[in-house]
Amino acid sequence: MATGRRVRAATFGNRASRMTGRLTVTEELLTVEQAAARLNMSTRYVRRLVSERRIAFVKLGRSVRIKGNDLAELVEVSRVTPLTASDVWRDLQGVA
Repeated sequence: MATGRRVRAATFGNRASRMTGRLTVTEELLTVEQAAARLNMSTRYVRRLVSERRIAFVKLGRSVRIKGNDLAELVEVSRVTPLTASDVWRDLQGVA
C-alpha cells in the first residue's frame, strides 16, 4: 500500500556534496603521534592544529588521521622567505 511519501535512506552526514576528497589506498594516513614525530613537534601542537582546523584531517570514528601530503602542504605554506637588502630599503621609503 503506497502512501505517497518517499522514504529517504539515512546518509549519516556523508552527503555526496560534503565528500570532496576521495581517499585512495596508496595515500599514507598518519596518527597524531606520527605526524608530530615527522614535524619534530609535540603531539599537543598537532592536536591544536587539528582543533583550530589549520590542517586537513580525516576523522575515522573517534580517531584522527592526517595525510602525509597534507602535512607536507602545511610545511610548504608556513615557509617564510628571507628578506633581501632591496626589500628593506623599499619598505623604508614608504615610511617617510
